[in-house]
Amino acid sequence: MPLDLNKDNFQSAIEDNDILILDFWAPWCGPCKSFGPIFEKVAGENPDIAFAKINTEEEQELGAMFAIRSIPTLMIFREQIAVFSQPGALPEGSLNELIGKVKELDMDEVRKQIAEMEKQEAEKA
Repeated sequence: MPLDLNKDNFQSAIEDNDILILDFWAPWCGPCKSFGPIFEKVAGENPDIAFAKINTEEEQELGAMFAIRSIPTLMIFREQIAVFSQPGALPEGSLNELIGKVKELDMDEVRKQIAEMEKQEAEKA
């Protein structure tokens, strides 16, 4: 069962989990309602991954922090680094495929790419 995150437990959820998959949603959102059961089913099939939902109506601060403009939005953190963010509901097969790709990421390479981008940005400034 996915966790319900708020501004109080959000940071610890990122720090305490190797992979954290977030679903930004709202109760009035039709696509969110159809994606919810898919998200919960895939969560149940992947006990090694943390799944969490963020109600953007109640947690507007978190929605603003990540510039969430449309919902549902799926965001994935791996080793405390955001490695995926995309609005729109995914079919179950696509979500499972995405999880497989996130598990295969070479996080040393990801950190190296981030450092290189930061270096380039600093040189432009």
